[in-house]
Amino acid sequence: MSVSTTPRTQRFVQVDVLTSSYRVVGKVLVTNTGVIGLMNDVTNSFFEVHDARLARVHMPTKLVDHFSVVRMVKPRVFAVCVARREDLGPHGLVRGGFAKAVRYPVRVTTQVYELEGTLEWPGRFDFSAIMADGTRDFIPLLEAHLTAILIPALNIESPAALFNRRQVDLLALKTQRAEE
Repeated sequence: MSVSTTPRTQRFVQVDVLTSSYRVVGKVLVTNTGVIGLMNDVTNSFFEVHDARLARVHMPTKLVDHFSVVRMVKPRVFAVCVARREDLGPHGLVRGGFAKAVRYPVRVTTQVYELEGTLEWPGRFDFSAIMADGTRDFIPLLEAHLTAILIPALNIESPAALFNRRQVDLLALKTQRAEE
């Protein structure tokens, strides 16, 4: 068997995918690069969610529909939450390399959601590098807490999540909070 015909190992990973109007809970098929590899694959702007349950953001607990497969557009996704940190992918890929990473507690806001968690970044915090450098649009956030701004009933706690840097309105270091 040649290298080009070797089958890739694939597995399903449980995800919560959040768009501006829907929460989609289901499974995505990933390779050894995990969910971060799937979402940051620049050769494909779409992905599939299997056994997908849809709920409107303003009624997060009410099931709207259920499909065996839904296809989604990556640029329209705000965040992807996973049940286990390992589901994001290999440690070196999640960190963006093998350099020593510093943990930064952050608050990220988009037009629809607020996220709080820990951003691991090699070296000192560099906002412009996080938001503009490289090709990966989905940035990992550990110990993530996601809330819909206008609908506080939508509240997701996740060991790890990916947020779409193209949807970010602001990113603040929690250590730079002003003293009252």
